[in-house]
Amino acid sequence: MLQNNLYQLNNTPFNLSALSDIYPSTKHISDKARRLEQEGRIIRLKKGLYVRSAEDGAAPVAELVANHLYGPSYVSMQSALRHYGLIPERVYATQSLTIKHSRSFDTPLGRYDYFSCGVSYFPIGVSQHYETGMQFLIASPEKALCDLLVKTHNLALDSTEALLGYLETDLRFETDALKTMDVGILRQCCENATIRQNNIAILIKLVTNEQ
Repeated sequence: MLQNNLYQLNNTPFNLSALSDIYPSTKHISDKARRLEQEGRIIRLKKGLYVRSAEDGAAPVAELVANHLYGPSYVSMQSALRHYGLIPERVYATQSLTIKHSRSFDTPLGRYDYFSCGVSYFPIGVSQHYETGMQFLIASPEKALCDLLVKTHNLALDSTEALLGYLETDLRFETDALKTMDVGILRQCCENATIRQNNIAILIKLVTNEQ
């Protein structure tokens, strides 16, 4: 029989059904959720979705929250590049790509932005990342960079020099990483992207030159 506590939920976002399993004798589980929220033990991310709070002994993980908040989705763009240590700045919002409509959520844990992409483009360069007993979907460095190049408005590159300037000046990207990037992933992204394919084509040329 399940113990009557939240610890078994770990850091994973959960719904009212999961909470009901934790408190099987509670008749009005939504009222229980409100009390736990008022006590600071759980955080309401959106209607019907919660996560344990740091006050309850769990530090919510932004990438894991992002996957559950709106999906299917995977963490990408500057959020993924920051995760890999390829850019130094902290990111204002956790950025993800989804096959659903683009959306944004403002939560007590911060802002989560989702950018829409095509079904064939979505899975390229995406994998499960395992970390301290958790797993979440995140883009590879190659895919994260491609996503950034196609989803950044008004970014129209015309040369490898312009791209290198963007990487070094705007992103402060660790350009040594270009030497080990998988060109195959970049080419798949270029073939399946529906906008700003030229930006990825220039990235392919830059990476090829660096290698």
